[in-house]
Amino acid sequence: MRALPVVEVRAKRAVPVVEVRAKRASKPRLLTAALTVLLLTSLAPPASAKDVETRPSYAAPRLAPGHNAWVSVSVARLWLSPGSPRPVDRPALAQPVRFTQWLHALSLSQRRGLYYLTPTEALLGDRVVVLQLRPHWAKVVVPSQPSQKHRRGYPGWVPRNQLTTQRPPVTDEEATVIRRTAWLRTDETAATHVMPISIGTRLHVMGRIGRYVQVVTPLGATRRILQGSVVLHPWGTPALKPSRAGIVATAKSFLGLPYLWGGLSGFGLDCSGLTWIDYRLHGIRIPRDALPQSKHGRRPHPRRAGDLLFYGSPVHHVTMYLGHNQMIQAQGTGTRVKIDPTSFPPLASEYAGARRYLP
Repeated sequence: MRALPVVEVRAKRAVPVVEVRAKRASKPRLLTAALTVLLLTSLAPPASAKDVETRPSYAAPRLAPGHNAWVSVSVARLWLSPGSPRPVDRPALAQPVRFTQWLHALSLSQRRGLYYLTPTEALLGDRVVVLQLRPHWAKVVVPSQPSQKHRRGYPGWVPRNQLTTQRPPVTDEEATVIRRTAWLRTDETAATHVMPISIGTRLHVMGRIGRYVQVVTPLGATRRILQGSVVLHPWGTPALKPSRAGIVATAKSFLGLPYLWGGLSGFGLDCSGLTWIDYRLHGIRIPRDALPQSKHGRRPHPRRAGDLLFYGSPVHHVTMYLGHNQMIQAQGTGTRVKIDPTSFPPLASEYAGARRYLP
């Protein structure tokens, strides 16, 4: 396998998925199917009752192509094909997902290998549209992540057990997580930890109790979350005011966070995941990957804080301009989010222009 460049590519060439036609099942295909079932079912010991989100009390509609579904785990990875996950990826396929356990188990080379397997992820409560179903898997698009790969959103395969067809309850107020991660807790006096969720996760508000906000999950469970971890805002409005100072402050809040290919959460970010989640928090919808980000917005002159800087031909990397000839970036596997001068080599020689998404 050729060595990956220091700056990891975010333009992402499409990788074809080989369809298995319904002919006689050969031994290799039967083996592949068995391994898929093993990855999804032979996971670590069952979680305790407090760790598992409540399933609907009624029979929710089944997943069906052309219909909506919602992410029911804290972070769901999108895979290039049902055969993409490796044995080490089992925790990322679980319900409930064991995301931090998965990340801690990955070696540096296994993290680099994600480039060939899983290009993005979706957060708890994010809406997806089902395109295709296979045993244990659903091919979906994520409308909130505009992509050059599909007109309806970012495409990929997700384990069926990480999706629900139960529409999340809607209230007049939303709580959006503004810390890197925050704990959902049981709705009781003890407020026991249930699962960590990511910055940018949006849940509807049911009420307030002391220092907690009561929220409802996509599976209909009422949970508590610390008030200091969220911003409360009217449903359908931005969590944070869209301003240059605000976008820069949010970007800096990720300093030191490890790079994760395909990451757009508080558990790990790639270059365009950093810019995407930052702008999402401020109510601005931008494409998911660096290449399409470089083709939208408008050309700034002069550059100002919050503008996006692009590198390569074709574009393969994005950073955010902070002003005073500084930028913030998630550079590549093995690095952490950091601030560098715009003269930082070798990027300076690959500079391909800037785009502005703020007014």
